[in-house]
Amino acid sequence: MRRISRLLLLAAAGTVAMLAVPAVASAEHDTRPATQNLKALGHSLNPASFLVDPPGPAPTPANSDLAFQGNLVFNGNYDGFRIIKKSPGNPKQISWTRCQGNQGDVVVWGDFLVRAWNSPAAAGATCDGEAVPTGFEGMHIFDISNLEDPELIGSVELSARPEADSPGCGTHTLTLVPDAANNRAVIYNATSGGNTALPAGQQDCDWIDIVQVPLDDPGSASHVRREPLEGGHAAHDNGVILGDVNKLASASGHMSNVFSIGGPGGGSLTDPEFLYTIEEPGVCNTGGPLCNGNWHSAAFTWDGEVVVLGWEPGGGTQPECEATDPAVKKSAFFYDADTGEKLGQWTLPRPQTAAENCTIHNYNMVPTRNGRYIMVGGHYQAGTWVVDFTDPANAEAIGWSDPPPVVPTQLAGAWSSYWYNNFIYESEIQTGLNVFRFTGKATAGALRLPHLNPQTQEFSLSSTAKGKGRNFAPGPGKGKGRP
Repeated sequence: MRRISRLLLLAAAGTVAMLAVPAVASAEHDTRPATQNLKALGHSLNPASFLVDPPGPAPTPANSDLAFQGNLVFNGNYDGFRIIKKSPGNPKQISWTRCQGNQGDVVVWGDFLVRAWNSPAAAGATCDGEAVPTGFEGMHIFDISNLEDPELIGSVELSARPEADSPGCGTHTLTLVPDAANNRAVIYNATSGGNTALPAGQQDCDWIDIVQVPLDDPGSASHVRREPLEGGHAAHDNGVILGDVNKLASASGHMSNVFSIGGPGGGSLTDPEFLYTIEEPGVCNTGGPLCNGNWHSAAFTWDGEVVVLGWEPGGGTQPECEATDPAVKKSAFFYDADTGEKLGQWTLPRPQTAAENCTIHNYNMVPTRNGRYIMVGGHYQAGTWVVDFTDPANAEAIGWSDPPPVVPTQLAGAWSSYWYNNFIYESEIQTGLNVFRFTGKATAGALRLPHLNPQTQEFSLSSTAKGKGRNFAPGPGKGKGRP
């Protein structure tokens, strides 16, 4: 979702009262139109509204992104994050830590969780019961060793306030990369977008903030440096693959940037080496109904040979997947990860109505042993889709679950849908966490992972030895107190 607090909320202020209590669906993912190979399983209910925005009473904070560790799901929302035991047929909420900054993107490593605070804090805002300075933007760090009562232990402020750790543009999304050699985690921070409170020359926020989190003292996380981006626009999200590949793809504006972060390509985790940019005709934001969005998400195939990009026309609030919309508005795009050459695209084949916000939103790749390229994605009111793009020039949908329109508001649907250990987890903006099982043969024998931050692929699979799972890095394993 684009930078709602800087842009959309200002425009929507007059309509919040009307939309504050929308028609919220119940746990209906088992009654949707769907293919037979996508089976609806359990649900963890969190009724919500995208336009009810903390601080203040927030009975319905919108559900946002996901992270996974062992048999836990971490579901961010616009008022904190929930920890859910992920029994697929009956997921159970363990705790809900309140933190009133919107967006709520989360990453997890060992016994700590980092959460994004997207826009300047209003007076009176709190996080885990502690006062948040007026105007704060950035990220908060939590100790999650006690799953029933996580504790706020630190923050990194990235705002225009003089007191900020680094004068910046807030935190929209987070991508965590382990750096065992330096006993830390590195976070690539995609900013909250343009900030007119900054000095001239910085207001476009066209950089990635690089933050380090010491593993022996996560609460002392600090800003390291900025990595500039080509294209004059802030990043929305960053995708990373390690192993033999070591690349970072930044979905930013109309011009995505690709970097080397180690190995033969040069650079390092905290000093990426720029490689090239990717542009796509029609992916643009110069105004008007045909040019109204930016690159949104980036990921790689597990062999590192293909970079997958999606964008968000209409800022996530508009019905951009109607039959009359051009293919470019409802497609995922595939590019050669070494050169940026286009290999193909997949276009959503099921038209959506004028009452359904829809773009190709948040997705990840299945770590298959059989060499196939399988993508799982959540696309707002188009729901959850499974796509085979083993031949990127002839990609096809092989499974889907598409909810009916939510009336009266368009701000609903699957924020994220991700594959994790043979199940698909969908964060639905208005209803909570949905779980599916894909029964198609294309994903048979997929690797199981001890944890997953979906924007980070911690290892690579050789294109000639995928079944061996080489370069697999087990990471921190189960943290203290894990089930």
